[in-house]
Amino acid sequence: MKAIKKKRALLQRRHQRLRQELSGTGERPRLAVYRSLRHLHVQIIDDQKGETLLSFSTNSAEFAKYGGNVAAAKEAGLLVAGKAKEKSITTVVFDRGGRKFHGRLKAFADAAREGGLTF
Repeated sequence: MKAIKKKRALLQRRHQRLRQELSGTGERPRLAVYRSLRHLHVQIIDDQKGETLLSFSTNSAEFAKYGGNVAAAKEAGLLVAGKAKEKSITTVVFDRGGRKFHGRLKAFADAAREGGLTF
């Protein structure tokens, strides 16, 4: 149990270090991605106003066939980019939440770029 707590503490420290640099504005909101074992939870946040402009999760019924794999992350990236375009959001700051930029996180980011988001 001690190792799990230490791993979580290190993740939180990495995320705090990233958040010192990253901040979302009205022109360029923050695209925050939380990766759990099964799902991705995504928010587009304007930190200056303190409001969430868009939120999305692969926990919805339309993603039941994918599970928590790279294919679901790609679909989620395209869907988030489409919803962001509807709200006229084209450029964002990518917040990976202290995680490594590989696997599902990289697949999501690449798909979001394909969908038209710039970061």
